[in-house]
Amino acid sequence: MKNIKTQSQYFIDQNERKKFFRGVNLGGSTKVPVVPDVATYKKERFFDHLNVSFVGRPFPLAQADEHFDRLRTWGFNFLRLLTTWEAIEHSGPGIYDHEYLDYFEAIVKKAGEYGFIIFVDPHQDVWSRFTGGDGAPGWTLELAGFEIENIHPSGSAIVHNIHGDPYPRMIWPTNYQKLAAATMFTLFFGGKDFAPNFQIAGIQIQDFLQDHYIQSILQIVKRLEKYDHVIGYDSLNEPSNGWIGNLDLRKNTGQLKLGEMPTPWQSILLGDGRQQEVELWKMWKLGLRLSGWKMINQNQIRAWQKGLECIWKQHGVWTTDDKDNPVLVNPYYFSEVNGEKIDFSINYLKPFLNKFSRAVHEIDQDSIIFIEGVPEFQLPGWFADDAQPIVNSTHWYDGVTLLTKNFNPNFTMNTDSMKLTFGKKNVRKVFFDQLNKIKMDSIEKLGGVPSVIGEFGVPFDLNNKRSYKSGDFSSQAEALDLYYQIIEELFIDSTIWNYTSDNTNERGDFWNDEDLSIFSCDQQVDSSNIHSGGRALQAIVRPYLRSISGEPINQSFNYKRKEYTLIFSDQSTGEAIIFIPNYQYPRGFRVEFTEGKWELDEEKQELFIHYDGDPNHQIVRILPK
Repeated sequence: MKNIKTQSQYFIDQNERKKFFRGVNLGGSTKVPVVPDVATYKKERFFDHLNVSFVGRPFPLAQADEHFDRLRTWGFNFLRLLTTWEAIEHSGPGIYDHEYLDYFEAIVKKAGEYGFIIFVDPHQDVWSRFTGGDGAPGWTLELAGFEIENIHPSGSAIVHNIHGDPYPRMIWPTNYQKLAAATMFTLFFGGKDFAPNFQIAGIQIQDFLQDHYIQSILQIVKRLEKYDHVIGYDSLNEPSNGWIGNLDLRKNTGQLKLGEMPTPWQSILLGDGRQQEVELWKMWKLGLRLSGWKMINQNQIRAWQKGLECIWKQHGVWTTDDKDNPVLVNPYYFSEVNGEKIDFSINYLKPFLNKFSRAVHEIDQDSIIFIEGVPEFQLPGWFADDAQPIVNSTHWYDGVTLLTKNFNPNFTMNTDSMKLTFGKKNVRKVFFDQLNKIKMDSIEKLGGVPSVIGEFGVPFDLNNKRSYKSGDFSSQAEALDLYYQIIEELFIDSTIWNYTSDNTNERGDFWNDEDLSIFSCDQQVDSSNIHSGGRALQAIVRPYLRSISGEPINQSFNYKRKEYTLIFSDQSTGEAIIFIPNYQYPRGFRVEFTEGKWELDEEKQELFIHYDGDPNHQIVRILPK
């Protein structure tokens, strides 16, 4: 029996108490293999994709005690533990890396010894390392007909390993809209409708990709079913619709336009070795703007293997005239099926989520499935005949800070209205409304289930890496404190992105020049101090409610005054547990409580509140001595 279950919008423990999680993603460098060492700024052996090993991600087993002890001391009790399809099945279809599976199980077992609750995240970004991200094995692209060495030079993706330094800031998400990733996601979710003639070994490409992905994750499920602290599995990190639902292949869609932005039609032509003049977008002080045009793929390199025709030409999306000029036959090809308009979330994502869930539940019937949708799409409605239990694990980021690498509490972009917002109160309201919408979607669209913010965080290389010279992470702390304030106010569980055990100031999380790790080796100046290496800990290591018998009403923490307040109600006698970090109260603290008794577990840094039923609200306040 699992240690944690769901009940309405809450997690509950074995004593029927509401349980709250403060978690972390573990970890950022898990996206790239250990052998060969091909962090995304390295090119050597990059294409040797069949012979890789992810043993040692997120850290070597010999280092596990150090990192788990640190995370526990910082108050984390929840792990979103990353793996990748490539880590499991890199050598070819149906060939599993048992050494890696042994290692992964050992890490999970060790985490349980430190009291962590885990959900496993099969991670991906823009499909694969060979399309500028991580996740799927290289052979998936080859079976789809791509020549993976030609993906970057043809303009079908921007790949850091091939592009080299300097790598344009936050350019990798634009790969979702380019040929390679868009094609693979279209085949993965909708191959039966959009590439019906495409088969691998007699199996339709959609079934082939989905079945191999699911079977690879099931190798982990089989290993971990016996561990009660492993409560579930993310279905797929940040899924993409590819081009499914695209209304017109001649137009650019999506909110993020940065760098070279070919339309889908231009992407198809680039992949066929035809140079194109594409839009060039740049980041300005108040947003993204079209700055000009650029001719790309001037060497006319094809993304497809020699002798293979573009898959979309094979399926009648386009053709050529008698002079070999390209002709777009159906610009609306991906917008409808059999004359009917389609909805990606309902028609494609939801069936996959149910398929994934059924497969996991055949092995571990108590597993919770953590679901998330395409960031710009609505989640599908969830009903009694859909997979249960589920959790909404939607991600949330302060997009302006992420893109500009500058935090300004007085300015943001409201991505719902696409309007600028000014003033601290207004910025906070925008963030509150966005996070509250995730919670309300869980209640109204998904049938009343818990919410976990699967990812949120802040770049630690803000302001041209100024913090690495000064040692001052106050700007990052201000941002994270604002995010945590809202998360705490809404009583939403969360897993911050991320903890990278081998992070450095120079190379960050070793993936696409991102640096969002709350720990870095370069900040670890005193190995005997468990906090050394932490970044912005004044905002991260904070008191919070861990469990309660009654109904939580409000909680808040002022990290400058070190004042924590919890308001709750309960008609019956009960108890609450609050995490109280020594980090915030090195000289001790005092407790102000409406009515009841309390005791402190110093080792666990937990305050146990025992109270009698009261029809009125009760208040607990923690203050420094």
